[in-house]
Amino acid sequence: MKTPVVELAGVRRIFEGTPPVVALDEANLTINQGDYLAIVGPSGSGKSTLLHLLGLLDTPSEGVYRLDGIDTAELGERDRAGLRANRLGFVFQSFHLLGHRTNVENVMLAEVYRKGSKSERRTRAIAALERVGLGHRLDAFPTTLSGGERQRVAIARALVGEPSLLLADEPTGNLDSVTSEQILDLFDQLHHGGLTLAVITHDSDVSLRAERTVRIQDGVLSEATVVPTGDSP
Repeated sequence: MKTPVVELAGVRRIFEGTPPVVALDEANLTINQGDYLAIVGPSGSGKSTLLHLLGLLDTPSEGVYRLDGIDTAELGERDRAGLRANRLGFVFQSFHLLGHRTNVENVMLAEVYRKGSKSERRTRAIAALERVGLGHRLDAFPTTLSGGERQRVAIARALVGEPSLLLADEPTGNLDSVTSEQILDLFDQLHHGGLTLAVITHDSDVSLRAERTVRIQDGVLSEATVVPTGDSP
């Protein structure tokens, strides 16, 4: 039996206003260990709200969110930050790398608040960069890299802490089609290695790589049936 990493039960996120805005409505979602999930929907559908909730950057107005079996509503902000740092990895469209730091230093920064020596953090950062195929560019600066290479550094940074869940928000949005395919191939490799992924995207080429697809429309989640591309006429 698969172990749930994420469990949303009756989750709503309501923003105060006149009238109030229901950005997420009665969301129920389970992401099991080893799942590869795509979350798709048009602009303004609630994707960002869902990402912020899953990433512990925001809290539900109603309902329950369990991460690795932990009821996140029962945590104070310090514990939420610790859970976010230790159990979640984030990959964004815009990379968010520091240009004046080397690649290995950028990856090490993900663990700056963790216990352990600097040499231990460097060892883990090197292993993460090797995992994404950039072991030969450890001491290069992000400004000297291609867009695809910079995204690989960002993925390495997300992986260095061995997260329970990797959250990717439009990870190929700033990349050309060839480089996008290379990043998606990397996600496939990571998934086959046991990583749990949730990718938020509007790109059908990205969502078709996932095993499951959840659609969000006007704050309502629904599981989608994915037809493999090979079955298309």
